[in-house]
Amino acid sequence: MPTVARLSIALVKSLGLQHPDEIVLTETGVAEDRRFFLHDDTGRCVDRTIAGRLVQVSARIDRDARRLRLTFPDGVVIDDEVRLGDAVVLNVYGETIHGHHVEGPWAEALEPFAGRRVQLVRTDRPGMIHGRYPASIVSDGSLGLLGAHAGTGPVDARRFRMLIELEGGRAHEEDTWIGRRVEIGEAVLFVRKPVARCAITTQDPDTGLRDLDTLRTIIGYRGLRDRDNVDFGVKGTVERPGTIRLGDRVTLLDAVPATA
Repeated sequence: MPTVARLSIALVKSLGLQHPDEIVLTETGVAEDRRFFLHDDTGRCVDRTIAGRLVQVSARIDRDARRLRLTFPDGVVIDDEVRLGDAVVLNVYGETIHGHHVEGPWAEALEPFAGRRVQLVRTDRPGMIHGRYPASIVSDGSLGLLGAHAGTGPVDARRFRMLIELEGGRAHEEDTWIGRRVEIGEAVLFVRKPVARCAITTQDPDTGLRDLDTLRTIIGYRGLRDRDNVDFGVKGTVERPGTIRLGDRVTLLDAVPATA
């Protein structure tokens, strides 16, 4: 079975990814993942579908999300304590998110990358922005097949911003786990459904600029699900929380998909 090759979290949604050696996966996801996000004057979440260049900025936070450090591509660093302002309730991808605006210099510094005025929000609780499926998986076999069809060689998995990347997997092997439980390290996941992809995957994961038509390529060899969804990778729920580390092996616990 495949093993864990890389773990990816975004401390501020849509900013550059961090790749820890291990994560603690809870029923609501990884506590640090997407703890902060941006919104514009209309209340819309500002992500890379409208501001791809945000990925050029990297973030660090402490365990309690009380300190935030942003590093910009020109080497400028903003590092300070998080001071909370007004409470906000926003709709983010159909989920009601409770949080507080973050006072300080970060939002203004991010505006050139967002291309608009933005405000920074810290969610009130870890995992609020993960939605119903906090764990996502993609295999190197799937990335290799995509690259073969695109004529580029293996595609960088960071385009897909999946929590868990695997090596040693067959092309789209993870799709066969839908409706089954898998053990990875100390955690047990129930793989629920494929991940429908968006235009973010067409962007270079370092610059945020569009450089590869991943969607058209996937449609070309996989087609569409329900005439609309471009699927790549899978996502699921956490049945048993636990630590996942690089090198941990995937163990399939169910021989056949669950009927419910």
